[in-house]
Amino acid sequence: MTLSPSVEADSKTPVWKGLLEKLRRIPWTWRITLVYLTVMLFIPITAMFLKASTEPPAKFWAIATSEIALATYNVTFVTSLSAALLNGVFGTLIAWVLVRYDFPFKRIIDATVDLPFALPTSVAGLTLATVYSNNGWIGSLLAPLGIKVSFTRLGVWVAMIFISLPFVVRTVQPVLQEMEQETEEAAWSLGASQWQTFWKVILPPLFPTILTGVALGFSRAVGEYGSTVIISSNTPFQDLIAPVLIFQRLEQYDYSGATVIGVVLLAISLVLLLAINFLQAWSRRYDSK
Repeated sequence: MTLSPSVEADSKTPVWKGLLEKLRRIPWTWRITLVYLTVMLFIPITAMFLKASTEPPAKFWAIATSEIALATYNVTFVTSLSAALLNGVFGTLIAWVLVRYDFPFKRIIDATVDLPFALPTSVAGLTLATVYSNNGWIGSLLAPLGIKVSFTRLGVWVAMIFISLPFVVRTVQPVLQEMEQETEEAAWSLGASQWQTFWKVILPPLFPTILTGVALGFSRAVGEYGSTVIISSNTPFQDLIAPVLIFQRLEQYDYSGATVIGVVLLAISLVLLLAINFLQAWSRRYDSK
């Protein structure tokens, strides 16, 4: 059987030339995006997984499930999630007030919401530790009630709330600005109360946006280090968070052990974020019906 000249020429074409030709057909915007994501995201994550894979599976499992590691997962993820959920409520309320009401010093308060973005995390931790200490402005009021904030897990929670609040406010605020108030007025004219209007008219289209803000705030809280390391006592099984444990292992030159903890954090965070994104997609499909 003989091949036609064109088929025979194609069979002699190196594979890499065919791949190069396919890459040339990709739009330049896609090429820039792929290169940037590869350099800034895919390669570092791959390198971390490869470094963690140098450990035997038994040792990897032993490091990832050690008692101190499990305790830090609990402090990190449970505290981050509770802080993000609380900000989901109060961040939405703050965004509502900033959008729907006019009051003195509104622009100053609106700009102050972004302060955790610009403030160095170490400065934030030092400020919170001072304010919430037993002699601080707020801590002195809580001390007689037997509530200690600084250098406890509660202090870690406060720090996570502080640094993740802007993510919810700035995510919800633009959506509220674009919502038409005529729909609310129509609901009121039909006899709906303010609570019924909020629950059945405002919240459904706003809910996916709130979840987005919660997801962003949760991600920020999980990776927080600078403020939490100052306001907590960093005591194992009490308020030690996973990022601090990673840093402690690096100080002990246990690079593979630190990478294992980092891989576990990455995997858990990815699963939780995928779950939140799935919930967002489900909510949008439910609202469109």
